[in-house]
Amino acid sequence: MDKKFKVVSTAVTFGRFVSEPVERLKAIGCEVMINPYGRPFTDAEMIEHISDADAMIVGNDKVKGEVIEKLRNLKIIAKHGVGVDGIDIDAAHKNNIIVTNAPGTNKEEVADCAMGFLLLIGRDFCKTVEETKAKKWLKRPGQSMHQKTIGIIGVGNIGLAMAKRATGFDMNILGYDIAEKQEGLDLGINYVGLQELLKKSDYISLHVPLNDGTRKMIGKEQFQLMKKGVILANTARSQIIDTDALYEALTDGTVLGYATDVFDYEPPEWLPLFDLPNVYLTPHEAGTTFDSNKRMGNTAVDNVIAVLQGETPPNLIRENPNKAKGRQED
Repeated sequence: MDKKFKVVSTAVTFGRFVSEPVERLKAIGCEVMINPYGRPFTDAEMIEHISDADAMIVGNDKVKGEVIEKLRNLKIIAKHGVGVDGIDIDAAHKNNIIVTNAPGTNKEEVADCAMGFLLLIGRDFCKTVEETKAKKWLKRPGQSMHQKTIGIIGVGNIGLAMAKRATGFDMNILGYDIAEKQEGLDLGINYVGLQELLKKSDYISLHVPLNDGTRKMIGKEQFQLMKKGVILANTARSQIIDTDALYEALTDGTVLGYATDVFDYEPPEWLPLFDLPNVYLTPHEAGTTFDSNKRMGNTAVDNVIAVLQGETPPNLIRENPNKAKGRQED
């Protein structure tokens, strides 16, 4: 490329753990700015740093339409990850800005985290480790996973990876999705309606994107269908669950424990449910390992380089999935 292009990353983890993606951009003559704040950019910071940029690599920031309108030089918004619900895609397309993502690049890691959440809650590992280190020798029974029923809501890339892990525990696997994949059937997934899944599952793991069809899909009515003592993990999006209904389910014994890696904003507004002893929080790092960080970074860079070179990027978002009524590929 003859012209020196400017690429700004608002993604907190892009270039932080693995330098290869950044070096690839620099090798073709790009000026690269990585996130200096250690948190998502504010609207004002986006406008300040990206108004003259050619490409933006975005993490969990909210890229609003009114901000996009001011990014007149921008050619591409490349998601460093999968979900694009934080990006006003309609505004981007209106301003001839390409939007891409990095599907499947952290599916194994997110599934690892989700399964770890279920084990952590079922066996109460946090409490037992803390007590044992405090020289308290207390033994309590936990919940088995072997041959229990797991409900996977959203059977895309991550949901399928979760199902593979569940087969290792010889679990009965129920899946809810708008389409039945042959790969899921081969794994032994029994595709059922949402109500049946909620009624029969001992463990539930959420893997749907946030869109018009999934926002608050788990509310008071859905919690009332669940078994007493169900264990719930959310590595998808926080707004899939009605938090008021969740608080009630956590305090009346419906939900034995809830673990989440996802929040409305980062850092989040602190909710009363976060202080409950049966709630477990991690800082949206389910998909973050050195390996996945390299895959996500290189995929985002593949998309950026393609656009800057006048080519169609490999992971182009053509239609707005945020308006979908079902689920999208993750």
